Amino acid sequence: MDRTDQGVNSQLLFSWKAPLRAYKRRSNSILRFYVALALLLSLIVFFFGDKVLLVPILTLLFLFYVLTITPPPEIENIITVFGIETAGVTLRWEFLSHFYYTKKFHFDVLTLVSNAPYYYHAYLIVPDEEIKKSISTILSKHVMYVEKPQRSFTDKVVDWLSNLMPEDEDLGQEHSSSHQKPMETSLSPQKAVTI
Repeated sequence: MDRTDQGVNSQLLFSWKAPLRAYKRRSNSILRFYVALALLLSLIVFFFGDKVLLVPILTLLFLFYVLTITPPPEIENIITVFGIETAGVTLRWEFLSHFYYTKKFHFDVLTLVSNAPYYYHAYLIVPDEEIKKSISTILSKHVMYVEKPQRSFTDKVVDWLSNLMPEDEDLGQEHSSSHQKPMETSLSPQKAVTI
């Protein structure tokens, strides 16, 4: 959809479409791994611990199952002169402290961090390098770029747990080729480019 059809929006600086979260389709062997791990933990808790702990274990199993089989919707991320709009949330420049990039499932993930005391994190998927360069150029004028972000204990634990999970080599290649859809990118309010 061309933005010039809707009229000229002089506040729009850049927009791109991307999945809501990083996603990698998993095979049935990964789902069996989740079920086996949950059953093992459930048996240990059932015989040696408090049976109430079975509820969070089964809840996490359900969460992993849903996030594994359900691909995320595609959303439009918009950078304006006032801030960034993504998934129905507007983050104003005054609210943001810094940004950095991480890699997850072969996607670049733009992380926007708010000012103290909340340190709210917003995660936006960046589909390719050209879009990443354009975003970095615009954001650097308003928000500080951090090349090596300070990692919290929670971030380190999540990374460690992610590295424990087995990989699907054949599905990773299939996913990257099947997820290449034409994306709309607006470099200025008057010029729309289709990638």
